[in-house]
Amino acid sequence: MSNQSIDIVLNPVTRRTTWRPNGLWVMLGLIVMLAAMPLVASPYALLLMLPFVGYSIALLGFNLLFGNTGLLSFGHAMFLGVGAYSAAVLTSKLGMRSFELVLITGALASAAISLTVGILCVRYTRIFFGMLTLAFGMLFHSFLFKFYTVTGGDQGMRVLRPLLLGMEWRGGKTAFLTGPFYYYALVLFAMLSLAMWRITQSPFGLHLRAIRENAGKAAYVGVQVFRMRLAAFVISAIYGGIGGTVLAVTTGLADPELAYWTHSGNLVFMAVLGGSATFTGPVIGALVFVLLQDFVMSITQYWRFVMGAVLVFLVVFMPQGLSGTIELLLTRRNAGR
Repeated sequence: MSNQSIDIVLNPVTRRTTWRPNGLWVMLGLIVMLAAMPLVASPYALLLMLPFVGYSIALLGFNLLFGNTGLLSFGHAMFLGVGAYSAAVLTSKLGMRSFELVLITGALASAAISLTVGILCVRYTRIFFGMLTLAFGMLFHSFLFKFYTVTGGDQGMRVLRPLLLGMEWRGGKTAFLTGPFYYYALVLFAMLSLAMWRITQSPFGLHLRAIRENAGKAAYVGVQVFRMRLAAFVISAIYGGIGGTVLAVTTGLADPELAYWTHSGNLVFMAVLGGSATFTGPVIGALVFVLLQDFVMSITQYWRFVMGAVLVFLVVFMPQGLSGTIELLLTRRNAGR
């Protein structure tokens, strides 16, 4: 062995690296924290976390479409409305109280509607896709608002307390929501998060990101662009329907405002706030949005002005969102070592 080779073996180049959290581990840590909250938090704080869980489920699907596929929907709240009204019809009109059945029905209804809408919408991109989804969302909201005899109009429809795993839980509404339903929703959130992680890390997820970067090149190498976009649209709608069902049970009401275009804007706001480029970004955005909105609404009636100012600040100074900014800082820190 030569002297040069001995020198290479005896003097290896070492480099200090900083551990960077995996998106799945961050999500797991967040779920563990939520699971421990009933031990220390007030019932009000737990009730505040239930909308966060519902929005987070919907945003996991929304970000598959937005962050991974590059399609920005301005009418995605329509599917939250589908899930909410599916729960209302089944529980208050048909007398079916099984929450599992309600979830499946909301998911299937969202899938069926999204398949029809998606066939028309995913042929287009950018502002054209956004405007088409906005138009369908407004049509759905108008249906909910105008057909009073079917949907209850502006009064909405009641969502009765469901059965969880076939069991009826005693106690008041707050005890039900902060007890069994809280943990049920948390387990559901964990399962859907794991499923979405597998989807994004699969070849299907890789194809979606290739379409986002350059649809023409992706089609040239054999990616079925239309089918992949449509599949992402349907999956995102299913997650939206499930999230809407959780929100409806939490409030006990299916309201047409849940499907209004401003609610779709809230979903976009949450995704941008947390950072759509990362897996956990929209979930972090949902958490910050729920807490910030609750705090601002408690101190001023002009809370929409404050939230708009936050959005402007994000776009100008933190375009990567909260999680993207943190990841960028960690990258710079690693480069400096």
